[in-house]
Amino acid sequence: MKICRFIADDKVYFGSIDGEMVKVIGSPFCKSDAAGDGHYKLSDVRLLAPVKPGKILCIGLNYRDHAQECGYDIPKTPVVFMKPSTAVIGPGENIVYPAMSNRVDYEAELAVVIGRRCHAVSEEEASSCILGYTCANDVSARDLQPHDGQWIISKGFDTFLPLGPYIDTDFNPACGHIECRLNGAVKQSSDIRHLIFSPYFLVSYLSTVMTLEPGDVIITGTPGGISGMQRGDSVEVEIEGLGVLENHVV
Repeated sequence: MKICRFIADDKVYFGSIDGEMVKVIGSPFCKSDAAGDGHYKLSDVRLLAPVKPGKILCIGLNYRDHAQECGYDIPKTPVVFMKPSTAVIGPGENIVYPAMSNRVDYEAELAVVIGRRCHAVSEEEASSCILGYTCANDVSARDLQPHDGQWIISKGFDTFLPLGPYIDTDFNPACGHIECRLNGAVKQSSDIRHLIFSPYFLVSYLSTVMTLEPGDVIITGTPGGISGMQRGDSVEVEIEGLGVLENHVV
């Protein structure tokens, strides 16, 4: 199932995308939510970020080529930081270039969306805790990112986490081409099979530290090829099977 959030008739709905149509459904994070009713043409609705996360856990340096281009050693355990929920925007929304930065980078990433409450689960149990997957852009003010690992300022600006266009509940996270395009030119091109720490490992690892709640998001790291964006640029993140997430920089 491809799950989206959208606005139609001045109301916000969850929906299931089927071809060019979207069917209203109940919240996938609240089992008591009514299923809903109604169908819309996809072209007649505005897609939002498919989830409003309670917390966003981020993994740094999870591709060898990205760690190397940033001058870091290959991590032996996951490098973890967090983004605020206020960073989240949806497809087509604008990334705002902050005045205090002189270099703002794109980072194409696979995002894991938690589907049920879980704590201290094994890797084997992790898949049952995941609702699905979506595209993410871990926008980063690179010139504000120190090498001591305290990255919240560089990563935490409003609009610095585009998510979407939908959550795919049937996606296989073992492999899939991941790409970032800036104004149509390919800048990042890799495969999620090259992740150092897999999504299932990350769910298990992070759940031993904190309880993961429905709607929480884990973004899993970016491959090599990062570079800066400018005001007026268009940036697209595409993961094979998960659609295209496009945003503009203003």
